[in-house]
Order: sequence, then C-alpha cells, then structure tokens
Amino acid sequence: GKENVDSRHGRGRGGETTRFHTVNVAQPVRFSRKCPTGWHHYEGTASCYRVYLNGENYWDAVQTCQRVNGSLATFTADQELRFILAQEWDLEEKTFVRKDQRRFWVGYQYVITNRNHSLEGHWEVAYKGSSEVFLPPDPIFGTAMSEKENVLCAQLQCFHFPTLRHHGLHSWYAENCYEKSSFLCKRSQTCVDIKDNIVDEGYYFTPKGNDPCLSCTCHNGEPEMCVAALCERPQGCQQYRKDPKECCKFTCLDP
Repeated sequence: GKENVDSRHGRGRGGETTRFHTVNVAQPVRFSRKCPTGWHHYEGTASCYRVYLNGENYWDAVQTCQRVNGSLATFTADQELRFILAQEWDLEEKTFVRKDQRRFWVGYQYVITNRNHSLEGHWEVAYKGSSEVFLPPDPIFGTAMSEKENVLCAQLQCFHFPTLRHHGLHSWYAENCYEKSSFLCKRSQTCVDIKDNIVDEGYYFTPKGNDPCLSCTCHNGEPEMCVAALCERPQGCQQYRKDPKECCKFTCLDP
C-alpha cells in the first residue's frame, strides 16, 4: 500500500494524528528482473529462453546462442517443455515453415546406428552441460537427408494456434543439420539493471523495479545485499515528480 501514503493518516500515542511521508520511508521492492528484454523466464529451471527467427543452420545457431552466454535449449523435465510449448513467441511473418507450425533447432542430435530397412539410432545431448536431461521420443525424419550423414539435428515443432499450444501438442524432427531454421536459445537467469543492462556476477547494480535508489550485488542471477538511499524532498517546490530511473532526481511541477 505505498500509493497515496502521503494522504493517509494514522493515530499515534495519546491520540495525536501522525502524517507519513513516502520521501523518507524505504519501500518494499518487487523485482522485475532475471531475463534480458526479449527473453522468457521460467522459475522452475531459473532459466531464460528466446527464439531467434533468422534462419541459420544448426552449427551457426549453436554459435549464436553461445555469443549470448547460452546454448541451444535442452529440457530437464516435461514441465519445462510444457512451458516452452505454451509460450506465444514473438514471431514474424517471415518463417521457414507453415504459419500454423513452427520448428526450432534445439540442443539434441540423433545418432544413426543402423541404416537397414529403417533408420535406427538414439538421441544424445549435443553439448554436455546437464547431468540429467529429458530426451525426446522417436523422431520424424526430415526430407533433406543425405545417406552419408550419420548425425541428424533436432527440431522441435510447436503450433501457433492457442488451443493446440495449450494442449502441449508438438513433434520432434531429426533433420539435416545444414538446413536453415529458427532456433531456441536457453541461458541461466541473470541480473538486469533498471536500464535493462545485463550485470555480471559480483557487481553492484540497481535492479529493475520501483526504487531507483536501490543498490544490490548480483549473486547467481539474483539481487542480494541491497541498500537503499533515502532522498529529501526538493526544496522550494510544492508539486514534484520523482524520476523513475534516476536516484534523487526530481522534476518540479509548480507553475
């Protein structure tokens, strides 16, 4: 209840009326952080996810994810996959598959072990980073396959229509790794300051939220050990507005 605190009265000792001023009271802060702009946060894995629409082959997609301190997404449990399927990703009209079906490179590879009457093999995590990960079921094989390829790359197909998304309908494809496709990156949650800059571990920063006078230390993607500066109201000004992103900066609204 920090809104309109200035106009709220309370009874002190002896029945006298006390007026409280927000200017000199540290307010509770609800942090709006953990992922940079354009990324979706999932609390269950403390991770951020983003779909990149520029069509890249699997190996180029891997490098793009690494440049943003992430990797192609793998999933630790069904709940994480359901979270991904339920998201309405910010997709443009430019896409490499039908509008109602979207495919993304993800961090698995299908290793072919037998090429007799049908392709036999198994899924592997492309880049070992997790001790225990969810592995996909048997895939649908893509059309652009070469007989010389013994490793295919994973595409997760999800659906654009909300009804299909929220029912978790999806498919797994094993595709030629040099095909171009959108892709899904995953990275650990991070500290993001009030101006949407990413903050490195151990550094001081002001978290996104309602208090530009807060200074915290970034630890494991969370703001910790926070201290707040309290500002005096501006002198000689009756009506004023606090700057939402600059500490102790005011705009006088007097005529």
